[in-house]
Amino acid sequence: MKQDLPKNRLATTDETGSRVYLYPAGVKGKYHSRKQWIHPLLMILFLVLPWIHVDGRQLLLLDISRREFFFFGLHFRAHDAPLLLFLLLGFTFLIGLVTAIWGRLWCGWACPQTVFTEAIFRRLESWIEGNHRERKALDEGSLTKEKIAKKTLKWALFCLASLVITHSFLAYFVGSRDLLKMSLSPPTENWTSFLVILGTTAVVLFDFGWFREQFCVIMCPYGRFQSVMLDSQSLVVAYDTKRGEPRRGQGGGDCVDCYRCVQVCPTGIDIRRGLQMECVACTACIDACDEVMAKIKKPSGLIRYTTLTELAGRKPKHLNTRALAYSLLLFVCLSALGFLLWNKNFLDVTVLRAAGTPYELIPSPSGTLILNHFLVDLSNQTGKSEMVEFSLSPETQKLGVELVMPRNPLPLAEDATARADFFLRFPQGVLRQGVKKIFFLLRSKQGPRELEVTLVGPGA
Repeated sequence: MKQDLPKNRLATTDETGSRVYLYPAGVKGKYHSRKQWIHPLLMILFLVLPWIHVDGRQLLLLDISRREFFFFGLHFRAHDAPLLLFLLLGFTFLIGLVTAIWGRLWCGWACPQTVFTEAIFRRLESWIEGNHRERKALDEGSLTKEKIAKKTLKWALFCLASLVITHSFLAYFVGSRDLLKMSLSPPTENWTSFLVILGTTAVVLFDFGWFREQFCVIMCPYGRFQSVMLDSQSLVVAYDTKRGEPRRGQGGGDCVDCYRCVQVCPTGIDIRRGLQMECVACTACIDACDEVMAKIKKPSGLIRYTTLTELAGRKPKHLNTRALAYSLLLFVCLSALGFLLWNKNFLDVTVLRAAGTPYELIPSPSGTLILNHFLVDLSNQTGKSEMVEFSLSPETQKLGVELVMPRNPLPLAEDATARADFFLRFPQGVLRQGVKKIFFLLRSKQGPRELEVTLVGPGA
């Protein structure tokens, strides 16, 4: 029976463009065994990370509504956009570097689309409906009580899994504690959040439960980027044409044309046709082919991780121009990010001159004094409560300048902002042509800091 896939369209579509639903066969092998360990660890990391709090603060939080971002103890606000820019650029170049060296390692091993579909949804499906042949027969069969029961149970468990994934996903953006409170409250108290959770759950259920490989083939942009990021030195899952062709029945090649590599492929491609955009490098075809080679007593590796250069019979280069370029760009981004973090003041202080009259003249027994009014804005991003004390430098005090402040030192809770008024009173002789720059000190747990202000008076 001829089993070749169509050459002028996707394997997941028929002549009319309608979807052909895939039923990937199960597979065992060394790569499958490794994923049995890696995927649970990745799921735990994704699902548990937003629920971890250190010193009362969520370890990773992207609170877009409040424009606050927490990364493993570091607190950023919207005005820290350059830091976030370098962080995102660094992640982009890291993906480029990984792709240039190891191909689509992310897609096949760590992408949530792959991890949750393979480790949760397909497992539940196989547990309830059986292997790939039984699942296909069930879908194509008539509507029976057994079919209704199995489908109901499967989609009920799919809904439960989608709810868990959705809540953990949204906890990254709204905060796990706030999300827990909303989840335990009636929907009428948080209609917006309830509808967001309901909509997100529906999307997750649709994607992991039914859409699956179509997201990778049709919607995910990374498959399109691989043509730019990959080169002949990149590691890919590939079929050794020289060794396998001509196939059994047509010649003396090692490929027996069993079609096993296609049966286990989650995107339905034939890896023997070469590198394809639909290939997510899941390694299922490697394990399947190795299993067949073991049965016919042939060496494993007919399908394997390799490079196009090595398949062509040339010696591969471990470091190529593309990988070096991505490495350099990644180093520049991380260096810039490190420099900005090292020099960032997590206790942000901004001094502004108060609106209205720039100065006031105050009579005193020793002569007329000048009063300048200032505002100080404080933002505590240190993760701890602070006690901020203001004082004048000794040099400034010798000039006769006095600091007048309603409350000093000023308490500042963690992650809080505050605005305070302070006044500088000084004799007119301090000024030179109506202005004078002076320094005052700010002391906190972060250490002392010197800030500059400009005094103004008559003649300015």
